[in-house]
Amino acid sequence: APSVKHSLDIMAATALGRGLGKLLPNTSALFVCDIQERFRPVIHQFPTVLDTSRRMARAAGILGVPVVATEQYPKALGATCAELAEAFAPGTPIVAKTMFSMLTPEVETELKKRPGVRQVMLLGIEAHVCVLQTTLDLLEKGYEVHLLVDGISSQRPHDRAVALQRMAQAGALLSSSEMAMFQMMGNAKHEKFKAVSALVKEERPAPIPGSLL
Repeated sequence: APSVKHSLDIMAATALGRGLGKLLPNTSALFVCDIQERFRPVIHQFPTVLDTSRRMARAAGILGVPVVATEQYPKALGATCAELAEAFAPGTPIVAKTMFSMLTPEVETELKKRPGVRQVMLLGIEAHVCVLQTTLDLLEKGYEVHLLVDGISSQRPHDRAVALQRMAQAGALLSSSEMAMFQMMGNAKHEKFKAVSALVKEERPAPIPGSLL
């Protein structure tokens, strides 16, 4: 079946570069997990998560990287934060879900539309629930997962810390938004360098304390 072949192709290609984790825009996608209005007052360092997500969404648009976003039970938890939704390129899918993982049938369909994608940059909330389960599902399907730690949080810092360790143990790669942006360009002569560099220079909230652990 095509879906089986697609998964096998991804796993074979990913295995070759898993140790290095070299991001390329033409093999990458950005997943934005459940950054919704009702979480704003309760998530640890939410302003930093939101700011990072907005910056990465705009960088993805500049570099032509596809973006997929989800909303966890939006009827109760609200829609994607308006300032983030405005940063998405036109036509960006925002998928409502009740599963904790982002890998719903609708999101899997979006991935199948992009067979060249082998690497997923992931950010969002909560680290120990939806981000964790998304990471494990992606790894199981053979994708290389890059966790943008400055855009990942939970209500409680210790849950975030344990989740990042757990995901790294499973094979995900810890990264940051700025690291990912410069990796995808690879050269100061990249045609989009000035536009992406302008995003990096923007004022931003304080970093999440203990961003790695």
